[in-house]
Amino acid sequence: MTIEIKAPAFPESIADGEVATWLVAEGDSVKRDDVLVEVETDKVALEVPAPTDGVVTKILKAEGDTVLSEEALATFEAQDVADDSTAIAAADDSPGTETRAEASTDVPISPAARKLAEEQGVDLATVSGSGRGGRITKEDVVRAAAEPASKPVADAKIAADTKSAPSGSSEPAMPNALPGERVERRVPMTRLRASIAKRLVEAQQNAAMLTTFNEVNMQPIKDLRSKYQDEFVKAHNGTRLGYMSFFLKASVEALKRFPAVNASIDGNEIVYHGYYDIGVAVGTERGLVVPVVRDADALGLHQIEDTIGDFGAKARDGKLSIEDMTGGTFTISNGGVFGSMLSTPILNPPQTAILGMHNIQDRVMVENGEMVIRPMMYLALSYDHRLIDGSEAVRFLVTIKNLLEEPARILLEL
Repeated sequence: MTIEIKAPAFPESIADGEVATWLVAEGDSVKRDDVLVEVETDKVALEVPAPTDGVVTKILKAEGDTVLSEEALATFEAQDVADDSTAIAAADDSPGTETRAEASTDVPISPAARKLAEEQGVDLATVSGSGRGGRITKEDVVRAAAEPASKPVADAKIAADTKSAPSGSSEPAMPNALPGERVERRVPMTRLRASIAKRLVEAQQNAAMLTTFNEVNMQPIKDLRSKYQDEFVKAHNGTRLGYMSFFLKASVEALKRFPAVNASIDGNEIVYHGYYDIGVAVGTERGLVVPVVRDADALGLHQIEDTIGDFGAKARDGKLSIEDMTGGTFTISNGGVFGSMLSTPILNPPQTAILGMHNIQDRVMVENGEMVIRPMMYLALSYDHRLIDGSEAVRFLVTIKNLLEEPARILLEL
């Protein structure tokens, strides 16, 4: 039976998308739920899976093409699960698929895993499948690629052909240049990167953005984590007590006291939000994304840590949904994980404030007339001066500082 593979249904806020990557070719046989294509929108990359076992008969939209909501991307010949031999034969008859057909007779491999293995130079014969029936998944290939011993041949080829890109970077590696040669490479922006660029420029053009700074002594939080970490892990099924949950809870308490910081501007109106949906900025290979922790005021520390951990895993795997990143009344960005000591975070429109965390570093401080060493962190609050006065922004940041330096106040709401 021939069916159409369609683009996902986009919400009203997204007009269209772009075909980012086809993970299969015409004539490929696939299993149900194998990812066929990734469609990139202004906010997130969406995966389109196979609805059932079958063969991709024709690709209608090439990589880079713009697609509308639920527009046809390809035609697909569905097959019964029991008819695996037909699928293999169909793939074997297609040009360039001999290797794929042979592989499918030995170990089942998802198309996404096969494509990634080719890109990373991973020998699939050395990969153990964790999927149903020993199927090799994309995650299996990622783990294999992370093991240095699994790809000596690929590393040698990369070293010979290119200059390595920084670890974790999605930027294309530059080819080696001959002596005296000046190499350039032009690549189009992805839709997500272009959207990020547009929103950041708009934030600076449309808001009266200022930043105020303070510093916080992290010793009380460090002592609390050290004292209760093991007990916390046991009580909450392996969830570790991190720093972000304290910052998020402190932010919620501060937002309750300063409603304008939790508000947004809509034309000539101020929208005060009676809920606390906190965005947590996450850096990915595709660009910066901001998933939202909903109703953060109603969550315990372990629930916040679990939610943020889930978001981090989904962001790394490209699994964040549009719903995960829609909305938000306030944002926290942690540049400290990359070693940043001080920065001025940019607003995430239509929000009116964003908190920047930074690296924790031991510094000499004066307490009661004596010099002591304390783990200190600089905090930055960027805010929209159209709505938030400077004194209000400063007092908001001081409130967060006080709550973190006396974490009991967070629980007691003092």
